[in-house]
Amino acid sequence: MPVIIQGDSKGTPVVISEDLGYKYPEGLDLRPDSPLHAKIVSEVVSRASESYAVMSNRHSQWADVDKTLTCYIDTDSAEEAMKAQDKRKPVSIVIPYSFATMETIITYLMMAFLDDPIFKYEVAGPEDVLKGILLEKAVDMQMRKAKAGLALHTMFRDNLAYGFGAIAPYWARDWAYRSESVEVPRWFGFGKPRYDRVQRRVVKYEGNKLLNVDPYNFLPDPNVPIHDIQRGEWLGWVRRSNLVNLLDEEKSSDGAVFNARYMNGGTTYRSIYAPSTDRGTKFGIHTNNSGGYSTTPVDLLYMYINLVPASWGLGKSQYPEKWLFCVAGDQYLIQAQPLGLDHNMYPICVAASEYDGYTVGAISRMEVVGGLQNILDWLVNSHIANVRKAINDMIIVDPYMVNINDLKDPKPGKLVRLRRSAWGRGGVDQFVKQLAITDITQGHIKDVSIIAELMQQVSAATDTVQGFMRKTSERITATENQNTRVSALSRLAKIAKIVSMQAMYDLGYMVASHTQQLMNEEIFVNLTGEWRNTLLNSYPGADRIRITPSEIMVNYDVIMKDGSISTPDYLQSWVDVFKIIAENPILMQRFDIINVFKQYAKLTGVKDIDRFELPQMRASVGADENVLREAEKGNLIPMGGAVQ
Repeated sequence: MPVIIQGDSKGTPVVISEDLGYKYPEGLDLRPDSPLHAKIVSEVVSRASESYAVMSNRHSQWADVDKTLTCYIDTDSAEEAMKAQDKRKPVSIVIPYSFATMETIITYLMMAFLDDPIFKYEVAGPEDVLKGILLEKAVDMQMRKAKAGLALHTMFRDNLAYGFGAIAPYWARDWAYRSESVEVPRWFGFGKPRYDRVQRRVVKYEGNKLLNVDPYNFLPDPNVPIHDIQRGEWLGWVRRSNLVNLLDEEKSSDGAVFNARYMNGGTTYRSIYAPSTDRGTKFGIHTNNSGGYSTTPVDLLYMYINLVPASWGLGKSQYPEKWLFCVAGDQYLIQAQPLGLDHNMYPICVAASEYDGYTVGAISRMEVVGGLQNILDWLVNSHIANVRKAINDMIIVDPYMVNINDLKDPKPGKLVRLRRSAWGRGGVDQFVKQLAITDITQGHIKDVSIIAELMQQVSAATDTVQGFMRKTSERITATENQNTRVSALSRLAKIAKIVSMQAMYDLGYMVASHTQQLMNEEIFVNLTGEWRNTLLNSYPGADRIRITPSEIMVNYDVIMKDGSISTPDYLQSWVDVFKIIAENPILMQRFDIINVFKQYAKLTGVKDIDRFELPQMRASVGADENVLREAEKGNLIPMGGAVQ
């Protein structure tokens, strides 16, 4: 656990030597030596302490999971000495079966949710369909540029490893510089034009980004269950940064971040709520170093609190408002502002697929199979230890009759000399004898398959789901294989459906709300995907369209994904449905055969099937004389060819 170098957890006012002239949000006095600053820091830190006291009880179990997933076991002194002599000799290891199980489930979740677009929306009325499409395109572009799939992968992994995965969507505005040529004014308009290259600061990216919250540093309200954090009075987490980045954030925040210049560049600002982990133990690499000459670590404690401003001295309102606070190193308040978000939610989503519905902690799927993993490791390691012992000669020798130095020579083809007193006496086996060795662990390897099968049954990551055929002496029928695979996938689909309801729905709603509320820059998107033809009707001949903030203001809802994925048997069902509809005239009148085919094509992996669709012909009925008159003018052409 880190040691605090400066400050304490009581919100004691900091002594400052000068006023640096900060203008604080809401006209508040938030200088580090002000009473309001001390009060807020004390309230935030006390809530963090309450949450940490509960959540830290799980850290030891999580550390065991980390060691399992990194295939790390602490070696004893004997094994270390043996390894130092010969690195080729095997020592205790973790059989990566839990890792393989987790990878199988994560792969399923990635396939279930990371289809383009990740989030789809529907609108209330037909008059808003175009705005809903533009909103979906805008969010999709942000998710691709922000590499949202990487953050979602981490959330899925945390959920399986620690029992929950937390992710925070936030609105980002990244700045960069663009070089431009500017004409230099000429004296009295004479001479050749001359240009200078200048740099202009521009917005490189504006949109949603996703921040993963480390479960070790997550500080939820312990009075609400983990799957229902929006009902909590507060919600916080700790993020490690450094003073240089903090100063850069202050410069670009337009006053939202402050007090960073009061912090001493030579001091390490650590939080007691940022515990170390065993993730890097195997490789000796940790991100939570104690700092040095090259960096000044700063732990940032972020906390959303639903509070009454009048009670906190933050305003006159007598009704709750959601505020965001950030305390650096448990000492300096560097952010304090009302959230003011349209969705009126804490901008954090939690996936806890193994939740029990009542507690703030959830057991993870890796913990469920953790006991079986330990047995699996013991069976293999004990067998390795026994084999290692067996291949070393265990000999009883009479040192008066045999030259010990010859016997101890490890080289093959050795020559062992008897002492003079044993010459000619025969019966060499009376002087040297090999002890009988019994391998009592020879059945352990067979037991490994039994334990592995139990782990599969518990986790639903069966052989067929992992891509292996079940090992059996009997011939496996296609029906048996299909039914086994469907049953296992149904259990994985249950995990995905819970994750969809807990995290993906709220996340999709939040990123769309942020886009509507905070988007200032125009963006351009390509006309691809399932809405291509619909957009071409509104923007004929365009390959890219411009989206302005006013064009996406619409009431929307997130289309929740059911967590299923396409399998060969599932695709065959769609083929059968297509054939039945195509061969039945009554069904052809009731169902859209074109969209059925599009759905099948997309399930097979064809993402841009709409690009190959021919333009639809529009038919209308007109009076004979009007049709003839327009045909004579050349405005109408018969289907058989030109008018003669």
